[in-house]
Amino acid sequence: MVNVADLEAIEGAKLGSAELAAAGLIRSADSKLKVLGNGEIKRAVTVTAHAFSGSAKAKIEKAGGKVVVLAPAPAPEAK
Repeated sequence: MVNVADLEAIEGAKLGSAELAAAGLIRSADSKLKVLGNGEIKRAVTVTAHAFSGSAKAKIEKAGGKVVVLAPAPAPEAK
């Protein structure tokens, strides 16, 4: 999990798991990512994550950015 304030500190217009892992904010680019609304963001960025809190989505969009929700992985078929 990361907060919108964490996104403000990372350079780039497109932020996802790879960029957050490179910045040391999450353990791995393979981690499920949820963005929470603590803090502020003042620039437009496109953020790709598995989930967003309502306040995080609102703050990103208010700053002129865009949120992209990743589709969940399909469940394995039961036999």
